[in-house]
Amino acid sequence: MDTTTFSALSEPNRLRIVELLQAGPLTVGEIAERLTLRQPQASKHLRVLLEAGLVEVQADANRRHYKLREQPFRAMDKWLDDYRRLWEERFDNLELYLQKLQAKNEDDTTN
Repeated sequence: MDTTTFSALSEPNRLRIVELLQAGPLTVGEIAERLTLRQPQASKHLRVLLEAGLVEVQADANRRHYKLREQPFRAMDKWLDDYRRLWEERFDNLELYLQKLQAKNEDDTTN
């Protein structure tokens, strides 16, 4: 997993931009307006997301539309999935252990 992705998403405004772009492509002006940012700030954040490979830009006349790239988010999901499986296994083991403890306590109180 590329740490550039996490670094880019660690800034709250960039994360909010990604959340906005989930609904579809937007221009810098639309993003700035929706997040109440100045356009240069929005452009700076979009440049970081672009350099991290999280977004791509499509030119349409004098407007630039930004949209999410699917691949980096799939890679992040795969990376996180390994941790999900690990924690699910640990929680399952904890549940089994607690069930054994409870059964032992019930046996001790009935004897």
